[in-house]
Amino acid sequence: MEETSAIARLSEKVTQIVQDLHALKEENEHLRNEVVTLRAQNEAKDLEIGRLGDENTLKDIEIEEIVNKIESIL
Repeated sequence: MEETSAIARLSEKVTQIVQDLHALKEENEHLRNEVVTLRAQNEAKDLEIGRLGDENTLKDIEIEEIVNKIESIL
């Protein structure tokens, strides 16, 4: 009777470990997908920051040209 009980407990623990393993695999896959999504969003934001930086530089040049024109008029 004790042997069956030990086997049943061992079987139960193995089943629980297998279920935990499957749950962890699913969570890992979900996290991998989330990382891929976040990397893509980060890349898009980096591109936007670069574009806005370039735009800002052009605006600074434009402002400098306007200031130079005003100074030449005065």
